[in-house]
Amino acid sequence: MRASVPFHVMTKPIGPICNLDCSYCFYLEKEELFEGKSNFRMDEEQLERYIRQYIEGQPLNTPEITFAFQGGEPTLMGVKFFKKVMEFEKKYARPGVPVINALQTNATLLDDEWGEFLKENDFLVGVSVDGPEAIHDIHRYDKQGKGSFHEVMRGIKVLQKHKVEFNTLTVVHHDNADHAVEIYDFLKSIGSTYFQFIPIVEHDQILQAKNIQRPILPILQDDGKKIGVRSVHPDQWGT
Repeated sequence: MRASVPFHVMTKPIGPICNLDCSYCFYLEKEELFEGKSNFRMDEEQLERYIRQYIEGQPLNTPEITFAFQGGEPTLMGVKFFKKVMEFEKKYARPGVPVINALQTNATLLDDEWGEFLKENDFLVGVSVDGPEAIHDIHRYDKQGKGSFHEVMRGIKVLQKHKVEFNTLTVVHHDNADHAVEIYDFLKSIGSTYFQFIPIVEHDQILQAKNIQRPILPILQDDGKKIGVRSVHPDQWGT
């Protein structure tokens, strides 16, 4: 069945699996929905069927077709998997309709093989980074609790070395919301060409501001306002 308007689907070939353990990540919880399941990897048969159906399902007048790979951490699938992606995209591509690929990554697993592949296949890469080290490492750490900043920066250097275009995705939360200028300057300094910002609003641990057991900003102390301990406050997000 072909859609009447272009549509977009996020592709998560590794499911919720990630090499990091960021404290605010909602997607890591999804693993709990599949009790007893340990393998979330998309196999080659599923991949080919997905790419074929995704392309065939787009309307005839679509100007381009975009595949966006996210996770979990999609680079855990390895370069070999993504070479198969390229193979199947070429197999099912429509004449004259460009196929665009985007990859959202924490950048910690990138190496020269990845850099060469991403450049050769013109991937647009999004790197998840929350700011300078002292800010980034508050919530973005590995399974052992070690901050991921230095590994992220190493991955960014791989992208720069191979001249891979990349943008940045920054989660705005209680701990970095008041450092906008510092974060902006940092993102510019590492060569990000486009900034994306996502505010965190927690679905649990919602408390009256006056009941939070730690110092909080005066702006958050208004009676009756509810916030989560990591959530960005509406006043912080909007000003």
